This record gives sequence, structure tokens and C-alpha cells, in this order.
Amino acid sequence: QVQLVESGGGLVQPGGSLRLTCAVSGTIFRLAAMNWYRQAPGKQRELVATITSGGSTSYAGSVKGRFTISRDNAKNTMYLQMNSLKPEDTATYYCRAFTVREFWGQGTQVIVSS
Repeated sequence: QVQLVESGGGLVQPGGSLRLTCAVSGTIFRLAAMNWYRQAPGKQRELVATITSGGSTSYAGSVKGRFTISRDNAKNTMYLQMNSLKPEDTATYYCRAFTVREFWGQGTQVIVSS
């Protein structure tokens, strides 16, 4: 059984930082491409960042230069370091794992507000 659990969300002021964590149970992590998605109220879910099983990364234009995705295969964990946060980053953030099928976490809420 594969489970993804996100943590690290919260309330932060504009310009602040948060680090999100996605812990993955099961044996798929080393082989999986991993993503962070986010969904703001009233908007569609959007892809934020990707890290392949080999460690290659890519980012949405809106977060490039501010967010960093990383993974620790020894800990079956993926991270999203978010710096210089803006109010428009407010959303629920989800992690996704993909091998031959996809798995999703339940999400962690990030609120950027003064």
C-alpha cells in the first residue's frame, strides 16, 4: 500500500519561507517521478515542480527561482523549499508520485498573508 503524507504548511507573511515535506510509504519512491501541485480556491490544480527518479528538476514559471524541489531516497521523502512567498502562492499543496500509476497525498495548506 502506497501512502503520501504532506506536512509543513501554515500561515506565513509575504516574503517569508516554508518547507513542505512529502513522506512516501511503500517501495516505489526510488523509481517514482515526483511532483508538487497546488490548488487555490476556485482555481484548477496546477503543476508547481517536478523531480525525476534521476534527480532532474523543472518548475512552473511562476515559482522558478523561488522554490526548490528535492528528494532524499534514503528517507523516502520529497521536499519543496519555498522562499520569497507571495499572496498568490496561497493554496493547498499536494504531492504526487508516478510510476506505472499515480498516487496522491491529501494536501497541506499554505496561506501567505500579512
